[in-house]
Amino acid sequence: MPRSQPSGEPAGRQGRPPAMKIVLDTNVLVSGLIQPLGPSGQIVRLVASGELVLCHDSRILVEYREVLVREKFRFDPERVDALLEQIRAGGVPLAARPLAIRLPDHDDEPFLEIALAGGVQCLVTGNVKHYPAEARAGVEVLSPRSFIELYRVE
Repeated sequence: MPRSQPSGEPAGRQGRPPAMKIVLDTNVLVSGLIQPLGPSGQIVRLVASGELVLCHDSRILVEYREVLVREKFRFDPERVDALLEQIRAGGVPLAARPLAIRLPDHDDEPFLEIALAGGVQCLVTGNVKHYPAEARAGVEVLSPRSFIELYRVE
């Protein structure tokens, strides 16, 4: 954990705007690790640098791990564990309430539930269509490319 400066800001963040809170769908994390130079890779780097803070719960962390250790990705399990520890340590753990409107893919629900619970700036996913507008309850859902375009403007 970064040391606090006299101002109360974490070391290295003094004078910079607070980190943006987001929820990151598993597909973006995987894509970012496979294609580090693409939009998803840029997002993963922003998380690693502390510019973005991931909101999560145990369901999301379990899904991240279950997917990242799949043999087809060939990610080193020790590196996966280190990444997940960084997400845990630098992120915001939350408890969420069930959605008022179910999503077409129930496996996507924890991501929107945490986005709502955390009052995040947005949920970033490679599957925007999995989050119908009527179920979002005001949460902005963006593709990685759209998120990077928005982030550059802010």
